Amino acid sequence: MNEIAQYRGTGKRKTSVARVILRPGDGTWWINGRSLEEYFPRAALRTIASMPLRTAGVEGTFDVRARLHGGGIAGQAGALRHGIARALIEADPELRTTLKREGFLTRDARIVERKKAGLHKARKAPQYSKR
Repeated sequence: MNEIAQYRGTGKRKTSVARVILRPGDGTWWINGRSLEEYFPRAALRTIASMPLRTAGVEGTFDVRARLHGGGIAGQAGALRHGIARALIEADPELRTTLKREGFLTRDARIVERKKAGLHKARKAPQYSKR
């Protein structure tokens, strides 16, 4: 059986989840059936998503397939970055120190705090009234 090597990684940020598969290839991106440029029209988000590949120096040597869901596009770009970094470590454990130093392996856990009863927002209390 001729099995192609593939490396998986799950990335998360806020409420976004990215399931990433890296395969040796020519650098093709497939995100929910679309290319990187189609899915992330903003250049800043494309840069965020492809940072781990650039840092590891393997840009253009892996095909990236990803399924993204939840959150907004900025959160999804962060989740994709996290997932790619995790998949790269599976591909080459030597990259761990490099990627960890850049902060790509840390899950950005900042999510919106829930609204509490009796408050206007999560922490904003009603204005005190003397009379």
